[in-house]
Amino acid sequence: MSRLSRLRFIDTRRTRGPVRRKVRSRGVPPALADHELFYTEEVRAAAAMVGKALSPGTLRLLRQDEQGFAASLFGVALRDVSLLYLDLTVTAEIVIPKLGSYFTVCMPTNGRVQCVAGDNEPMEANTVRALVTSPGTALRLRFDDDSPMVVVRIEEQPMVAHLTRLLGKRLAQPIEFEPEFDLTAEAAMRWNTAVQLLHAEVYYPGSLVQRGQGIGAIEELLMSSLLHLQPSNYHEELTRPAPSRTRRIINEVADYVEAHLGERITMEMISQNVHLSVRAIQQAFHDELGISPIAFIKERRLSRVRDELLDAMPSDGVTVTAVAERWGFHHLGSFSVEYRKRWGESPSETLRR
Repeated sequence: MSRLSRLRFIDTRRTRGPVRRKVRSRGVPPALADHELFYTEEVRAAAAMVGKALSPGTLRLLRQDEQGFAASLFGVALRDVSLLYLDLTVTAEIVIPKLGSYFTVCMPTNGRVQCVAGDNEPMEANTVRALVTSPGTALRLRFDDDSPMVVVRIEEQPMVAHLTRLLGKRLAQPIEFEPEFDLTAEAAMRWNTAVQLLHAEVYYPGSLVQRGQGIGAIEELLMSSLLHLQPSNYHEELTRPAPSRTRRIINEVADYVEAHLGERITMEMISQNVHLSVRAIQQAFHDELGISPIAFIKERRLSRVRDELLDAMPSDGVTVTAVAERWGFHHLGSFSVEYRKRWGESPSETLRR
């Protein structure tokens, strides 16, 4: 199984049976062409699979005499970012009462999709305007004929953790993006470039991502691009030119920690590196993040362990013990307890995914 063929919100082992192929190609992105998750000509089956890829809801055809309905979904997953391609072929409507714990950027590659996200005004997504969704909102999508859509899905928890590190403070409220994303704006080229990089890394054999390397960097590039480009309730604070002194302290400490995460780190080492007292560092973390620097280090190490276990293939011979010790966890009993508390599953369960 390819490193990128795993979608944790879809059991891909159950979607690889024989399928009835379509007569012509509908422009599946080359990177996803070999990663078909499902194909069906039954509306009920399509609704069930779309519900797994997004969230449970309804799917109905907008013309009762509609002929030629055929739903397909292609996709690959990194760690916390997935690239999907959804095609319903004919006019259809998807209604989702409540989206799950993830963000999406929905980009039609042809035609148009009429969208209503939460309490926002209706908008049209097309080849130059994308829809951005936030967790927990209601969503209505009305697809025109031949309006396939590329979807970049970003899980909520990693996005929150990433923004927390960028701001150097804990978030007071959930992240909420404005739904309309102008892809023609000059600044949006950074988002387009990030998506193209993801596509290239997925497409070319032997790329860093195909080898299980560089995944975190690409995911952070996508998250940072969206956070900096798309208006949200944190956009102004994030793009403000001059960070506060406390934020600068946390950013400097975070940079040092990331660079030495696999090594022994003490508060004295951090203090010497950032040229501040231990007390000042502890106070900054308490005031802005609500945790101690040591707890921050543990959190980052747990994240690294999870990333490495998720990336592992059976042929790699990776063990939980080796990964845990590499990132500074030498007492495996307490490590397993902390890991389960953080991620809701045991390290061995993550490794077997």
